[in-house]
Amino acid sequence: MGEMIDKLAYYFSFPFVRYAMIVGLLIALCSSLLGVTLVLKRFSFIGDGLSHVAFGAMATATVISVSLKGAVSGNNAFAKWLTDLIENTNSMVIILPVTLIAAILLLKTGQNTKIKGDAAIAMISVASLAIGYMLINMFSASANIAGDVCSTLFGSTSILTLTVSEVWLSVALAVIVIVIFLLFYNKIFAVTFDESFAKATGIRANAYNLLIAVVTALIIVLAMNLVGSLLISALIIFPALSAMRVFKSFKAVIICSAVISVICAGFGLIASILFSTPVGSTIVTADMIVFFLFCIISKCLRRS
Repeated sequence: MGEMIDKLAYYFSFPFVRYAMIVGLLIALCSSLLGVTLVLKRFSFIGDGLSHVAFGAMATATVISVSLKGAVSGNNAFAKWLTDLIENTNSMVIILPVTLIAAILLLKTGQNTKIKGDAAIAMISVASLAIGYMLINMFSASANIAGDVCSTLFGSTSILTLTVSEVWLSVALAVIVIVIFLLFYNKIFAVTFDESFAKATGIRANAYNLLIAVVTALIIVLAMNLVGSLLISALIIFPALSAMRVFKSFKAVIICSAVISVICAGFGLIASILFSTPVGSTIVTADMIVFFLFCIISKCLRRS
């Protein structure tokens, strides 16, 4: 036990580990807030679709970065400054707007009678994955293509390579998500449980559905660094499903989901440091274990 504590103290002496913990806990909190709404509205797969879109956008950002770096030449100070700027440019600048546009398109296309919501998600997600992988292969920034793809899809190391600017951007996006949820909590609650009644009372349900989709896109972009694009849905859905096994009220489910998500994220990050396991997979495994525990608790409560 003492050795583990010493090991954790040693690792947390490095700034990048502290950055990973801060961003990881914020991502977990934001994911849990929207997870309950997405599950109840049966929008669970929108997270999966948007995560694939984010992967395609990340590949596009990589191609643009490589192209710009190749176009910069010369030893003068301006060329050196421009090269450094390109290398340090945050890919979120491209990933975020592309994912937001995809969220809006998914919502609008899902309302189309010709293309149902699940078909639209499948179409956009598969196309984004295919285009993203093709771009990475055609314009690879490194020789280890398989490693780059694996890291992006499963978040194996990206959370540990965050820069200070990426941390601050993640904090800003997390604050935006939390503020939006708190400000529009009552409206989101109404639209989640009875959209027809919400429309009858004058609530602009379509606008709040769009708001939910946009906030989901923000969470997807944040969570890519933590668990990778393929495991994001688990981070959003599992805490909500676990809380629903035991609690019935909307507020209680949200609070419990937030607590579960933050604890599992913290435990997953610490476990990955101690046992050298992939961060994303470890966090999702912790969420799965908690889900099964809550299923057992739910059965015990029903019998009593």
